[in-house]
Amino acid sequence: MAEPQPFSPVKLICGVIANQMDVFNRAEKLLAERWGPIEERSSFFDFTWTDYYERQMGPGLKRYFLSFEPLILPEAISSIKLTTNQLEEQIKKEFGSSHRIVNLDPGYVTTAALIMATMKNFAHRIPLVNGVYAHLEILFSRQGIRVLEWTYPDFRTSTYYDFFLKTRKKLAFQLKGYNPNLP
Repeated sequence: MAEPQPFSPVKLICGVIANQMDVFNRAEKLLAERWGPIEERSSFFDFTWTDYYERQMGPGLKRYFLSFEPLILPEAISSIKLTTNQLEEQIKKEFGSSHRIVNLDPGYVTTAALIMATMKNFAHRIPLVNGVYAHLEILFSRQGIRVLEWTYPDFRTSTYYDFFLKTRKKLAFQLKGYNPNLP
């Protein structure tokens, strides 16, 4: 019988979708207050893959990704997703909006994969806790990034790959020096 082993730490990321720079800035500030300094920011990308968010947040949507310096344990992703939902609500109220103005998509990078957290169930998603599911988005290998049958359309293009590969490389570097006994 295999003995249980602790999970390896992972690199927290968050995708942010909005159409106002001040909303992006506020979201980033709130995220950094909770999960530590921002390590890396991707470029801004036009978000035109679906009109799902445009119906809620309006036209001209952009997406970018953040990674955070501190590593997390993967089991924290459920509470992080619930907190990002609360932050979306907080930002909406702070900006005096009656509708959603930002989408925060937390996930994490391992040396093998990108996992995103979602509140939406589907056959390939794994229930975690409190209505949060794990969505295996992409796989990493020596050959690069491998998309899956259910990978979201925007994650299927190479647009985001530089950010994810750079984040994976930083995680691998941090893990080499990781000491679980440090505070």
